[in-house]
Amino acid sequence: MTDEILTAEDICRYLKIPRSSLYKLAREKEIPSFRVGRHWRFKKEKIEKWVERQENTR
Repeated sequence: MTDEILTAEDICRYLKIPRSSLYKLAREKEIPSFRVGRHWRFKKEKIEKWVERQENTR
């Protein structure tokens, strides 16, 4: 299994953003994410690709 699953806390530390900002991005489908029950989860590989796209679009 190559896809590492990260929590919201992990992503907040990685992106250095507040949890409220991350949840807003996730709810608006601006960042690749999925829910397991009430909890948001993120695939590391998809987040890294998303970060690269963000760098290239600005």
